[in-house]
Amino acid sequence: MDFEKKNNIYKTVMTILITAMLTFLITAICYSNYYTSTESGLSKVLSKQITVDLDDFEDKIKLVKIYLEKYYLGEINNSDMLEGAIKGYVEGLGDPYTEYLTADEYDELMTSINGNFVGIGVYMTQNKEGQICVLAPIKGSPAEKAGIESGDIILYANDEDLTGMEIDLAVSKIKGKEGTTVELEILRGAKTFKVTVERKTVEIPDVESEMLEGNIGYINLLTFDEECTIEFLDHYNKLKEQGMKSLIIDVRDNGGGLVSEVLTLADIILPKDQIIMRCIDKEKEETIYKSKIKPIINDVEIVVLINEYSASASEILAGALQDNKAATIVGTTTYGKGVMQELKPISKGALKITIEEFRTPNGNVINEKGISPDIEVEEELSEESTEDVQLQKAIEILK
Repeated sequence: MDFEKKNNIYKTVMTILITAMLTFLITAICYSNYYTSTESGLSKVLSKQITVDLDDFEDKIKLVKIYLEKYYLGEINNSDMLEGAIKGYVEGLGDPYTEYLTADEYDELMTSINGNFVGIGVYMTQNKEGQICVLAPIKGSPAEKAGIESGDIILYANDEDLTGMEIDLAVSKIKGKEGTTVELEILRGAKTFKVTVERKTVEIPDVESEMLEGNIGYINLLTFDEECTIEFLDHYNKLKEQGMKSLIIDVRDNGGGLVSEVLTLADIILPKDQIIMRCIDKEKEETIYKSKIKPIINDVEIVVLINEYSASASEILAGALQDNKAATIVGTTTYGKGVMQELKPISKGALKITIEEFRTPNGNVINEKGISPDIEVEEELSEESTEDVQLQKAIEILK
């Protein structure tokens, strides 16, 4: 009897506790819904009668929207607000390469991949101090004609401070309609000066070449845009017809481009079934990319020139040829962008997402480390000396 009595008391207490907990949860949900989803509840929040702690993204946006519509002095463009909200949401990841592109930014990206755009004609990146750094001016571009050089820091565009600004926003301040001008404040070394540049349609060359002394072919690979490998082969064949005996591939200041293009280029240089790169995805699954065909470029000694502005696809190429001992790498350690992005179209814009990390055939990490050269040669940049010491070293090796 005592046991049965105790058991009944226990059941009664547990029933009371469970009922109390359910009542609390239901009340909390109703409380939250009341103050975030009903006009009377929101009016109390707005009139500061109550403070609501919101963790839900949609509830916060809803409340911010109501505050702005009630109090904001200026005009509200809901379309611009939505684009800005999505940009900020993605930016919260803290990944410099994952970003939301508006319709205009997406169009600009696709246009540049296809080989031309309107602007001043420079490749740019953002350094660790948040400054906009010129990787290289495009040959024949307004920027080159205005005297802008690799390594220049663009501090201001039309008196607007670019330091710390999101790089896409900074680029939009420099770009503009054809025929307009932009005044840039440049930091070069310890000197600061201003230059005015006219915006024009810029055609992006992928490849340039020439024959150097000693029948050494020189191919400057400026970017890995669409069909750059076809252009590379065209230049290579012309150099072979001129009697080329060895080859310098210059990817200095090359900020990268399409991974598919660098895989194709490595494929025509490396023997069949050699590893070009390794990729690791979100699930830590590794994909290995190998050369698939007999090499086309297999009868010349190769030197690859790199520097601190060689990034992404340039690093894949340098790493692949270095690990497979297919080339001698000369210059300075590369930029260290060892992650790949994929574009996911959203409405008229797109989401650029970091999806994989790539590594060299030997499994060496590239991201934030870069490719170290086989022979390190620092650039000697000064007003007194114009000699390209890295190129001279490559010529010396091939001689």
